[in-house]
Amino acid sequence: MNKNVILIVFDDNIDNQKLLQDRIRAIDDSYICFDNCGIISTILSPKEVYLRLSRDEFSEAHIACFILDLGFERYWGMMPTSLWRYLEQNMSFGNYSCEEEVNKLNKELIRAMQALPGNGTRYDETQGNMRLRKSIARFTYSWKGNLTEDDIVTTAGVTNAVALALSVITKVGDTIAVESPVYFGMLQLANSMGLRILELPTNPVTGIDPDALKKVLPQIKACLLISNFNNPLGSCMPDEHKRVVVDMLAGYDIPLIEDDLYGDLFFGNSRPKPCKAFDKKGLVLWCGAVSKTLAPGYRVGWIAPGKFKHAIICQKNIHLISTPALNQEAVANFMENDRYENHLRKLRQELYANSIHFAHSIMDYFPENTKIVTPQGGFMLWVELDKQIDTTELYYRAMQRKISIAPGRMFTLQEQYTNCMRLSYGQRWTPLLEERLKQLGDIIKNHFN
Repeated sequence: MNKNVILIVFDDNIDNQKLLQDRIRAIDDSYICFDNCGIISTILSPKEVYLRLSRDEFSEAHIACFILDLGFERYWGMMPTSLWRYLEQNMSFGNYSCEEEVNKLNKELIRAMQALPGNGTRYDETQGNMRLRKSIARFTYSWKGNLTEDDIVTTAGVTNAVALALSVITKVGDTIAVESPVYFGMLQLANSMGLRILELPTNPVTGIDPDALKKVLPQIKACLLISNFNNPLGSCMPDEHKRVVVDMLAGYDIPLIEDDLYGDLFFGNSRPKPCKAFDKKGLVLWCGAVSKTLAPGYRVGWIAPGKFKHAIICQKNIHLISTPALNQEAVANFMENDRYENHLRKLRQELYANSIHFAHSIMDYFPENTKIVTPQGGFMLWVELDKQIDTTELYYRAMQRKISIAPGRMFTLQEQYTNCMRLSYGQRWTPLLEERLKQLGDIIKNHFN
């Protein structure tokens, strides 16, 4: 018979823990104990296990039993580090992905195969899946985008969208303006296309400095911004700054490529507007994807290219012909009936809680002069350490303990941000994660004094 892997959690203050553990082992000797909880493999159901354990001495308040992979979230914060270490080594627990929702999305592939001509094996139209474009356009109503499906072109993720935009509005040798620090993938992309990059000062809270951009307008061919929850800073441009930037660029007929990948991951009451909301001349090429909100492997993204729509479709036809039909149809199905909105709501709650845990742990375990920017959304935390600390060296020391950070030097072409690093709080918070932040703080304190 198939066995259930059951997690048993009991109160730290419970009397006679030995008696309880003896009862558990009497059910099955596979029991592995971790302080106030343990794992058992048994043909019994969680209810049957509970009934066998809770009689007489132990009340319901003291014991909880459930199948590990179904009811785990409820007790997430109660797990001792020893259990997390065991799970990490023996089971698959990675980045937070709303597993239930992702499983539903995967099932939509079957529906897509049944619904599409040729079971989804034929080329889709170059502009992209009509139902998907309608869903994307509908989501823009939250920021009064007033876009229609005809305004959208689907892409293979947001990087592909940005690449298509750059290929249309720039040529080798042109200069583009970007935030600083800026996501290293954008630096690599621009370099690969032979573009010159002008890094502009960026406020950790309000984003790019409009006055700094104004000074370089005669020098640039295009501007590339992550306006909402910048990677790596986490900054979010105020609406007035977005309006000023869009109007300034429009005065010089300079296109703005806007990477709005993180816009739906807000912690406030409403989604922040993208720069596209203030576009009157069709010069803003608004890019997005489900890569950071749902399924990176599906490679489903989009671009609202404004006046450059025809050129974008031509470039897409040359480079891709079309985007994968099955993945687009599956995501389109998932976006219907409020499922995507519900998923985003859960994800935002989880990320917000994670950001608080990270901030508190950094305050507890890192040197007192450490500075962090309180995130307003997204899942990036920018950390500034003492100027004497080289985060590239810290990276190598941390990797020896299997702790990964992104040193600040990755996010610029200049010799700067050497004492900064980016941490991601996209992982589900666990005692093991807290322990690793403590270890990282210990490395900083012990090796850089």
